Amino acid sequence: MAVRATVSRFPMDADAREGSGLLWGVTVTPFAAVDENNRPPSYGSSGHLLPRCENCWAYFNTYCELEQWSWSCSLCGNLNGLSSDAVERYSRPQSCAEMISSFVDLELPSQDSSEDAAMLACPVYVAAVDLSASEEFLELSKSALLAALEALAPGSLFGLATFSHKLGLYDVQGPIPVVKNVFIPPDAEGTLPIELEDVMPLLQFLAPVETCKDRIASALETLRPTTSWERTTAAGQGLDGVLIGGRGFGVAMEALCNYLGSEYGNTFALARVFAFLSGPPDYGAGQLDTRRYGEQYASKGEDADRALLPEQTPFYKDLAAVAVQAGVCVDIFAVTNEYTDLASLKFLSIESGGSLFLYTSTEDSTLPQDMYRMLSRPYAFGCVMRLRTSTEFKPGNSYGHFFPDPQYENVQHIICCDSYATYAYDFVFENNVGFSRSKSDVPTIQIAFQYAVVVPPQELSDSGGVSTNRTKHSLQRRLRIRTLQFGVAQNINELYDSCDPEVVLSLLVHKVILASLEEGVREGRILLQEWLVILAAQYNDAYKLVQYSNGSSIRSQIDVAFSQCPQLQPLPRLIFALLRNPLLRFHEEGVHPDYRIYLQCLFSMLEPSSLHRAVYPVLTSYATPDKQAYPRHSLSRAALITSGSPIFFLDAFTILIVFYSSTADPTLPFPPPHDCLLRTTINKLKQERCITPKLVFIRGGQDDASIFENFLIEEQDVDGSGLTSVMGFVSFLEDITHKVLEFMK
Repeated sequence: MAVRATVSRFPMDADAREGSGLLWGVTVTPFAAVDENNRPPSYGSSGHLLPRCENCWAYFNTYCELEQWSWSCSLCGNLNGLSSDAVERYSRPQSCAEMISSFVDLELPSQDSSEDAAMLACPVYVAAVDLSASEEFLELSKSALLAALEALAPGSLFGLATFSHKLGLYDVQGPIPVVKNVFIPPDAEGTLPIELEDVMPLLQFLAPVETCKDRIASALETLRPTTSWERTTAAGQGLDGVLIGGRGFGVAMEALCNYLGSEYGNTFALARVFAFLSGPPDYGAGQLDTRRYGEQYASKGEDADRALLPEQTPFYKDLAAVAVQAGVCVDIFAVTNEYTDLASLKFLSIESGGSLFLYTSTEDSTLPQDMYRMLSRPYAFGCVMRLRTSTEFKPGNSYGHFFPDPQYENVQHIICCDSYATYAYDFVFENNVGFSRSKSDVPTIQIAFQYAVVVPPQELSDSGGVSTNRTKHSLQRRLRIRTLQFGVAQNINELYDSCDPEVVLSLLVHKVILASLEEGVREGRILLQEWLVILAAQYNDAYKLVQYSNGSSIRSQIDVAFSQCPQLQPLPRLIFALLRNPLLRFHEEGVHPDYRIYLQCLFSMLEPSSLHRAVYPVLTSYATPDKQAYPRHSLSRAALITSGSPIFFLDAFTILIVFYSSTADPTLPFPPPHDCLLRTTINKLKQERCITPKLVFIRGGQDDASIFENFLIEEQDVDGSGLTSVMGFVSFLEDITHKVLEFMK
């Protein structure tokens, strides 16, 4: 569990926080195997015996004061009694994880050790493939599913379904694959005329992967696109003869959730549905009207950046709630360059604990690699997260792909969580008093994360020390707790010096995404620039940099580069880069609304260092493929020219670019050899990433270098209206200087 704060020394009180202009909060990556300093938790058992505070319900931890028969809570100070069992346990401190470390991961007792529990732990995966698609789309989907079959653990169950104007269920447990189809009603209010359980019993549909892998592969080979003749006959024709409908995605997803939900808690504890989509749902319930894209695009009267971000129907948000109740997590893989209205579809994936992937082309898609990577890494499910704080402050807003508990405040439910998924909280003071100046009251936060994992049979025998004959998976519930204490900044300089700009960027991104969704992209941009203006004004005031003569300040002394505070210096560049990012660029600049939604979903789950690369890519130079020249350059053409290096490597998180300058020595090997330092660096980055970055090699002067040059943002105008040397980052800083002056008047 990695936890990073915007400031490592907390503001003294509400006035200090307001006066600094900084954001105050944390990012949490709960299922990360190690903390932010690469330290693993202290593992233990009997999590249900961990003492809890009778006042605030916080868990006992190493920061609590322990007496012989009692302990004082490190969050609220309440004195709590200890049971005789706890007294006896804590008399041997080295035997208890919670006495060794403030970061613990404890096993909770199993509720059922019978064969039923083993069945319940069976991982279930269902692929739902769009047949209203091209041959290329189906070939890509097949490749992805073959990769998935290689990644799935033995003991997993797998089902194959297809959808178009009908929903197909495959039985792959016999000698040849058999498909049974149910026609989807075309009307927007329709549901399937028959329960899927009556079409094919669920345990006939879900096949064991280790015995049926070849048959599943054979079934995949039979997938063919639905012909336009079939679709036209089923859907009927429009008045002008134009084809209507054919992709009944909404009905198919609803039926599959209900189908799987009937066995939730009996056959499985979590089912994952992989939905492969080649375009917008346009048939049956959940169909989307994609004409609004064309209308808004042509319209001058309405703000397209605002109109295309909200969902046009609550169907998929409601369906996500059905999926959660059914124990189903949905991952959507959209492979399309047409408007698909991901603004409406995204809720089905992110609110059910799944992911949303967008690929604009089948040719260079990393879908198979992403699929394999996603299924190869460990994940937790049925998670509940709770953040508690000491009494002086409390969580304000929470951000991330979870849904809040309807009953308890500051409790979040996460259906499915991998080791990369990150969430954020900001803090507010409980009152005007703030933290005391004495050292006794230390700002403390505690994050409790309860989760379940599926443990393969071999791990069971290893961990117990006694071999068992069980061949089934087992379900294990665990409780992970992290307690952290922070210092208090005695003045504003200490507060600024303790700032972590990457975490500040994370919270800012969450806030501007919310502002964009509610008020439009323009409002998100204004919010971002205003924040930087206020921060710069407070900084100049705190460092007393502005001199006043005859009642007016002297402009030349305004410092918007934060030259006296190294910790704040990256922020203007990060804000500028965020304004140039497709997340916040204007519709008329050619930013596709679906791509914007995809970025919103991606950025709001990235941990701070990854988000930093996605917003302001890392540009490194190499003298040769085996020798690095400079570790970091600014994203400008000037930096390329002045460095004189022949090779540049740009890491923009979703894409990695190796660029050989036009003046590079022709004897340098291109592309870089597989055994060189540059390739080793690339492979390491790809290995560590939650998605598969696209790798591009460019030879300056010979290949089209526009994809690389577009990342050199510092000479670009912040509003995208010009590309000249007088615009860009320098003029952006001048504009901020002007606004700071206005603000300080």
